[in-house]
Amino acid sequence: MGAGLLWAGQGAMMTSYPTPERKGMYISIFWSIFNLGGVLGGFIPFLLNYHSDHGSVNDQTYIAFMCIMVLGTVLTLVLAKPESVIRDDGTHASSSQYPDVRSEVFHVLMLFLDWRMLLLAPACFASNFFYSYQFNNVNGVLFNVRTRAFNNVFYWGAQMLGSVVIGYILDHGHKRRKIRGMIGCSLLFIISAGIWGGGLANQLGYGRTNPPPYKLDFKLGSAYAGPFVLYFSYGLLDAMFQTLCYWMIGALANDARVLSRYSGFYKGVQSAGAAVAWYTDNKGFSYLGELILNWSLMGASFPLFYILLILAVKDADPSVLAKETGNIQKTVMSEEIDNRNKSDMP
Repeated sequence: MGAGLLWAGQGAMMTSYPTPERKGMYISIFWSIFNLGGVLGGFIPFLLNYHSDHGSVNDQTYIAFMCIMVLGTVLTLVLAKPESVIRDDGTHASSSQYPDVRSEVFHVLMLFLDWRMLLLAPACFASNFFYSYQFNNVNGVLFNVRTRAFNNVFYWGAQMLGSVVIGYILDHGHKRRKIRGMIGCSLLFIISAGIWGGGLANQLGYGRTNPPPYKLDFKLGSAYAGPFVLYFSYGLLDAMFQTLCYWMIGALANDARVLSRYSGFYKGVQSAGAAVAWYTDNKGFSYLGELILNWSLMGASFPLFYILLILAVKDADPSVLAKETGNIQKTVMSEEIDNRNKSDMP
């Protein structure tokens, strides 16, 4: 429950505060800081289990995590209100105060009838679907305990690299935003096909009913190198795909109020996909079947990305943003008037 609140607020800030030509950079900065925690966290079990093949973290580790979370929560109290944030180009990040709870719930539910969100839904569903396969059936099955922790350091490190690369392309690949999106989608489609193809070649060597004969250790050299590069590439692909999803969301609007709804939709559908994925893995779905399902879900997202780019993403300039902000303000005023009229009704 706490994570859902965090991601909705974070997603709104990350996609609404920058100007359109800097959204990729803002997303990649967040993703790098976010995964730096994964890199540092990966070192803890690696060091604790370096001389052992089994083990667990101590109470002090959890206390440290709790202290960091409390500090982060307190720091949110000093954040500026969205309506007071002014971008580099002089436009406001949000046009007004947020509405009452009843109105907000209505508009969130209406997202499930919004054709743009429906086009994004498969990508949202797929964006965390592969975690159960990659963590359990690749890292968990192929490597011993200390090597799994060692791998995770590089898995999350690869995410930092991937988000920076795709973020730069989405900001600087072309002067037109629509074309930048096309370039990013095409590049990522090719990369994803190569990585999932490599995963298929690796997966054909073992399965749930024929596990590998021994666990790999990072000191084994060439035997370890191939599966390690694959797992590293999975982290790279994850960050690039999710950065593209967030960039798509940010390209659909510029107002923090609207983007908080879009981000909440993204994280909600994403979490539903993750829940289904962990359930299927727990029920003993074949490793090969899980890989094909993951590849299919991600691959099906790209044609819908192209449709969204063609029909919904606009090449914004200051005059367009000003007009959009004016339209949002009119919508907000209309909602507030409707709410007051409803409250005055006997």
